Amino acid sequence: MIEIKNLTKKFGSHVSLDDVSCNFNKNDSVALMGANGAGKTTLIRSILGYYHPDGGEVFINGLNPIKERTKVLHNISFVPQLPPPIKLSIEELMHYISVSADVDKELIKHYANEMKLDISANMNKSFFKLSGGMKQKLLIAISLAKKSNIIIYDEPTANLDPKARDDFYRLLNKNEEEKTLLFVTHRLEEVRDLVNRQIYMDMGKVVSDEIF
Repeated sequence: MIEIKNLTKKFGSHVSLDDVSCNFNKNDSVALMGANGAGKTTLIRSILGYYHPDGGEVFINGLNPIKERTKVLHNISFVPQLPPPIKLSIEELMHYISVSADVDKELIKHYANEMKLDISANMNKSFFKLSGGMKQKLLIAISLAKKSNIIIYDEPTANLDPKARDDFYRLLNKNEEEKTLLFVTHRLEEVRDLVNRQIYMDMGKVVSDEIF
């Protein structure tokens, strides 16, 4: 589903990705690990089509994420480590997601409720003014409601309390649809029961790729 061939990305003289090749297949659940600056974020942003590579190629379900970005992003859910500064109200945000990505608003409410987030009482509140935990719960609810076949979580539990983390993992375990899951994380122990593969990056290279 995700094919990366000899991918190189430079920022000035700094090589962030150095001839990286790897594939992520259907039903892969991957912990992507490495120190800060290892290239994890650059790899994810390349998958999402944010960056033009200096060498190599990325294909998502056979599509180029830069040339066919709208089609590619239709099949990807992405929850960033830092929630974006969205000024829309929850109601406006849900309407936008529903129209632009064909997501059922009632399903977003369902998953928000499963995450113990009462959005019905906060529909007129600005997303920007929510607490970090509330933002993360809503983004997770949207990612699950979207029914994408690729979901990318960048440190998804960073703003969640232990109970919310348990709810998050429970929902992922319950979801039996075929998909590719990528977890960018520093804590393998948290996702160990969810993943079947661990990739470790260092200095822009994949230094280990272990299947459990």
